[in-house]
Amino acid sequence: MAERSEHREPSPDEQSLSKQSLSNQSLSNQSLTGATEARGLEALISRAARAGKGPAPVERWNPDFCGDLDMEIKADGTWFYLGTPIGRMPLVQLFSSVLRKDADGKTYLVTPVERVGIRVVDAPFIAVEMNVSGSGDDQVITFRTNVGDVVAAGPGHPLRFVDEDETGGLKPYVLVRGRLEALVARPVMYELVEHGEEIDIDGRAMFAVRSGGEVYPIMPAEKLKRLSA
Repeated sequence: MAERSEHREPSPDEQSLSKQSLSNQSLSNQSLTGATEARGLEALISRAARAGKGPAPVERWNPDFCGDLDMEIKADGTWFYLGTPIGRMPLVQLFSSVLRKDADGKTYLVTPVERVGIRVVDAPFIAVEMNVSGSGDDQVITFRTNVGDVVAAGPGHPLRFVDEDETGGLKPYVLVRGRLEALVARPVMYELVEHGEEIDIDGRAMFAVRSGGEVYPIMPAEKLKRLSA
């Protein structure tokens, strides 16, 4: 009597591995630079970005450089693709989750199999809101970015202040992750400097802010007095 072949349904783990294999094969057969619209990019990146689960581990990925993409982040934080603004915030958040700025100073979209360059006019993110808790050495200044990142200034997330030569103004930046910074929006900057104080730093009186146990100088105290006169 002939043996009967028994059909067995794949286990959930086997189904998951099969889907992942197909996904990786599909990703490797397509190109970010070949996408002709933002939705095409979304389909490719969403496989790698772990959408909704925080930034992808782009610092651990080392794919080949595959050219530049016609994507630009304007100074006000607006993203453009092929000359058209990307109006869907979930799509912008997805793209931002695979951003990486390398030691060469350039910013890239990175997946496990591809690295493509994009243009950034100023900073990739904008800090649009801030909150201050505590006081003195215990003060913590927390920022929210336009793409939903929340970072507390302090160790690992330093603040820096840059003089804006063309306007004579001040541009604060906070490090979000890797080498990616958020420019503090002007209304938030005014709120930030309200928490500044005169602090002696290496024997020099500086106007500075405290956060997370660290002190971030804004400008010499005498310069502030001249500007306020």
